[in-house]
Amino acid sequence: MNILLAMIPAFLWGTTYAVTKYATPDWPPILLGAIRALPAGLLLLLIKPTWPQLRQWRGLIVLALVNIALFFSFIFVMAINLPAAIAGVGMVSVPVVALLYAWLLKGQRPALLQSVCALALVYLAWRLFDPQHVALNLLGVIALIGALLTIVIGSTLVQKITTHIHWWTVLTWQLILGGSVLAIAASVQASYIEPQAYQVLTQAFTPNQWFVLFWLVVPNTALAYALYVWLLGRMSVVEFTFGTIANPIAGIICAVVLLNEQYQVWQYMLMTLMILFSVLPQLIKLMRPAQLAK
Repeated sequence: MNILLAMIPAFLWGTTYAVTKYATPDWPPILLGAIRALPAGLLLLLIKPTWPQLRQWRGLIVLALVNIALFFSFIFVMAINLPAAIAGVGMVSVPVVALLYAWLLKGQRPALLQSVCALALVYLAWRLFDPQHVALNLLGVIALIGALLTIVIGSTLVQKITTHIHWWTVLTWQLILGGSVLAIAASVQASYIEPQAYQVLTQAFTPNQWFVLFWLVVPNTALAYALYVWLLGRMSVVEFTFGTIANPIAGIICAVVLLNEQYQVWQYMLMTLMILFSVLPQLIKLMRPAQLAK
């Protein structure tokens, strides 16, 4: 049951790329990040008010900069500059980055199965992202790599900080602090660096834009992040990771439905294989206890 619940936030996050390109493709990524994070954090604070202790602020600020400010910026740069389905499927490469991070910085050698799946993901991504078949923006690819790195580093920080700070405080204040940083950055960009990019705010919003902004703030961020943190206290990381299979699936479905993105059969096959190899090690770990119980 928990794995099915874990698919909810993963599916909601997977819609980010397509809905952004569908309704707000010309909006600055920093502005979109601020709109997504700050109102969601304030909403969570309103639901359950919390206030960090003085000694906790430093850790929360670092976490907010990495896990929200940087990550949300990368996500929306991806959403605007990459095909939505490609962005969603590209995010399943997180296990590769996580293995390299653990190996190079922590000295944790990956298991054979993990190594095989990681190499398979690299090969499949190389084939899928071949410029001869898919038009890719270099900025979008760089943002994808940055998003993958911040996910791994941010997850490590979350595991560390939640050992001494209540999870709701971490959840709420990383969004408020990260959103505030993005809001300040957006204000500076609008005032001094690229004011023409913010002309979109002077135009009347369409119903689709209002709906997408609501979607990004409430279901996509406030609800999804709350459910994510709540579930991590009730299931293993391995189990939750299996639930993230819904993320790229949502990305592909929304890309086809909202943006009419079309790919060849062999490209859909590559996407499917990437999704399968990303969860295969976790799936086998989940199956082993059941086999031993028999």
